Amino acid sequence: MNTDVAIVGAGLAGLALARALRGLSVALVAAARPAPPAGLDARVYAITPGNAAFLADLRVWQALPPERLTPVRAMRVFGDDGAAVLEFDAYRAGADALAWIVEDSWLQEALWRSLEARDGVTLLAPAQCERLEVEPRHAGIRLEDGREIQAKLAVGADGARSRVREQAGIAATDTSYAQSAVVGNFACAREHRNTAFQWFQGGPVLALLPLPGRQVSMVWSVDEAQAARLLALEPAALCREVAAASGGLLGDLAPVTAPRAFPLRRLSAERRVAPRVALAGDAAHVIHPLAGQGANLGLQDARELAAVLAAREPQRDPGDFGLLRRYERARARDVLAMDATVHGLYRLFGAAAAPAARLRNAGLNLADRLPVLKNLLMRQAMT
Repeated sequence: MNTDVAIVGAGLAGLALARALRGLSVALVAAARPAPPAGLDARVYAITPGNAAFLADLRVWQALPPERLTPVRAMRVFGDDGAAVLEFDAYRAGADALAWIVEDSWLQEALWRSLEARDGVTLLAPAQCERLEVEPRHAGIRLEDGREIQAKLAVGADGARSRVREQAGIAATDTSYAQSAVVGNFACAREHRNTAFQWFQGGPVLALLPLPGRQVSMVWSVDEAQAARLLALEPAALCREVAAASGGLLGDLAPVTAPRAFPLRRLSAERRVAPRVALAGDAAHVIHPLAGQGANLGLQDARELAAVLAAREPQRDPGDFGLLRRYERARARDVLAMDATVHGLYRLFGAAAAPAARLRNAGLNLADRLPVLKNLLMRQAMT
């Protein structure tokens, strides 16, 4: 088949890009159709207001059930000395919410359904990319079942182990944090008051994010041995451990979903584009989840690439390399800044030496006393 754009990968970045491309024919290669939502999902995202507006423009945000959207109106970040606290407040930032907590399965379902109803999009699922071959006028994609696609532009949105990135000859720096993110949902005895909580623990990072009602979603980044230990705990014992680690702030906890773990890596592609090829989402960059910005970076990739293609000159096709370089330049600074910030925080709060501990805790308290700095940090995180 022939198409303007072939997107390999149906995570958030690939789905959102397929929905955002207007006036172009699109083929989306997906390993599988997203599973329909079933109960509360243990994997959630903190979607920024900027990305919520993007999804609303695509008519996807409105398709999400309102009861699955939880606004984060405040955030409290605790240092590892028990006294250092940094607090953010949406009201003071002049915003309705700092972020919106959305379950992965519900957001993917809404995006997929929006594509099923859109003309000009061909959904190929289940399908896997076997080979990518780039010619001067097109990118050829051969699927494992023998089907072939010729596209003016091939987009790799196929995750950290991207087949498209590999076959396009784009190198990537990929290192392990030797940590896993343990996720799970809990009912809590006390109201969370739409507040997100985070505790830096001298290496591990615990976050409790508000869900509908008296429920929270946990993301606990710990070393791999600790992750295995947490997963092996009886549900009641895990609840007690999470409650203790959070200082009993939300009272007694009860399990809602079984815990799961995801290995944590840091990945950066040396380039985000090649002739007839562009990368988006985890295929281009993976960062530590302590700032909750991984999914947001992928959605921002989709926003920017769609905007660049929409603004192209009439004589340029979507795979023009000069056009793709505009996308690469537009994303390079923001992605690099977020990656450096998150990695720097990981190293600072993971350092065991006493001087580092004093520095990081003093830094939290100082930032909390500087409204201009706090507002700057909030604005950047809400894009």
